[in-house]
Amino acid sequence: MAVTSDLVTVVTEETFAEVVLGSDKPVLVDFWAQWCPPCHMIAPVLAEIAAEQVDTLRVCTVNADENPGIARDYQVMSMPTLMVFRDGVPVRSYVGARPKVRLVAELADALR
Repeated sequence: MAVTSDLVTVVTEETFAEVVLGSDKPVLVDFWAQWCPPCHMIAPVLAEIAAEQVDTLRVCTVNADENPGIARDYQVMSMPTLMVFRDGVPVRSYVGARPKVRLVAELADALR
């Protein structure tokens, strides 16, 4: 994801454990790749969600091509894959770009 917001944190294999697994609030991780058009389409949506839910949700992005270990560890096979982590554990996963209203509803359901 071309980062479109200061509120979206870029994570790497070196920072993933601390930033995502060690977060004190739920984390939405966007696994993306530069060659993936839907990944670029969803980037602004994720930036909006990061701004709107800054107090309750952390939004992060992982370039799967540059960080293949993380993608392998979480069995990411398609891009974009959005994964919700809570207390360091993946609790929900979504594959493919989706409209903001649908993603917000899915997140609300995952974070109950």
